[in-house]
Amino acid sequence: MIEIQNVTKRFQDKKMSVTALNHVSFNVGKGEIVGLLGENGAGKTTLLRSVATLLTPTEGKITIDGHDTVKHPDKIKKQMGVLFGGETGLYNRMTARENLEYFAALYHLSKHETKVRIDELTKMFGMRDYLDRKVEGFSKGMRQKMAIARTLIHNPDIILFDEPTTGLDITASNVFRQLVQELKSQGKTILFSSHIMEEVSMLCDHVAMIHKGQLVYHGEIEALYKEENSQDLNYIFMSKLVRGDEGYAI
Repeated sequence: MIEIQNVTKRFQDKKMSVTALNHVSFNVGKGEIVGLLGENGAGKTTLLRSVATLLTPTEGKITIDGHDTVKHPDKIKKQMGVLFGGETGLYNRMTARENLEYFAALYHLSKHETKVRIDELTKMFGMRDYLDRKVEGFSKGMRQKMAIARTLIHNPDIILFDEPTTGLDITASNVFRQLVQELKSQGKTILFSSHIMEEVSMLCDHVAMIHKGQLVYHGEIEALYKEENSQDLNYIFMSKLVRGDEGYAI
């Protein structure tokens, strides 16, 4: 489904070149949930933006369902939902309902499809009380719920989440986790970054660890536990960084 092949991304300013990703390669199969782990600045968001067709790799390529992200971005965007940390993509002067209707129209959903999806997402995230209020007065948690709903409005097959539970309370975070399990049962493919190790351990089939732009591990999470003789994902992650692990499992 998602093939990341030897991807390097460099950013150049007047004084220096910064390598955000350094020859990263791994695949995400259809229906898999892959957790992307790494410190701040490790390259997680750069990788997600590259998969989302928002950045062009300096070297290597990314294909999604056989489509190159650089050559065929429009075909990819139609089947993808994207949420980046700190970027809700919402319009403050519009109500929550109007925002969802607007994004549904961008994906050419019919009025009936739009109404059904809004009803489903409103019920799922408990947004009925503020669905017809302007977004400008929303709390951070309310905005994040809306941002997730906006990401899913067109029922995408591939979903990218960057720190999706940021700003959510315990109840809303649990609703999100249940949602991910439901999306998995529907055969959706999900790649998401998180600093919450428990969340990754609970939801993911596979994990990819990035350190300073390099992939230090990719493989099944259960195989990782067996390899490290531990189920403490936080300990395993920190241990791999200290050891400077450069190999990874397929």
